[in-house]
Amino acid sequence: MASNTENKITELLAPVLEKMGFDLLWLEIKSNILTIYAENPKTAKLTLDECTKISREISPILEVEDPIDGAYRLEVSSAGIDRPLFKPSDYDRYHDLEVKVELSSIIEGQKKFRGFIRENNDQLVTIETDQGNYDLPHSDIIKCKLVMNEELIKETKKRFGIANNNEQPETLEINA
Repeated sequence: MASNTENKITELLAPVLEKMGFDLLWLEIKSNILTIYAENPKTAKLTLDECTKISREISPILEVEDPIDGAYRLEVSSAGIDRPLFKPSDYDRYHDLEVKVELSSIIEGQKKFRGFIRENNDQLVTIETDQGNYDLPHSDIIKCKLVMNEELIKETKKRFGIANNNEQPETLEINA
């Protein structure tokens, strides 16, 4: 669950990143480090140059707005290939890939599911598991993350044209 400060920073920066052609996926503040997770929606990743570009654009905004008390370090990072899914459209984008899902409520005796995204709409995502299909309400999903496996690597390369399957997410650190 995002803090008030994280929500304020998200409201401040999401439109800026969108205007730059990037998606702000999420951000977190831990141990005086503000980490911005973003991606280029065309490639589903961020290059080091893109991290630098974002950092240079948002640093002055953070300096002026000063949403964090005290000194902190800014990091801009890719979400990684096994990224979390947040919006209903993420489930469409990664249709047929394996995910791990955690719910806030119990459905048929469980809160955690692992399976493949089979269907999606604004209210529900259908996950095919070894035990059958489950319709999971988006409103009950606490966490959903792609599962790192050969299929994810292959599909990511195919869908987004990533050339090197050994690529690591890029991170740029700036002391503020």
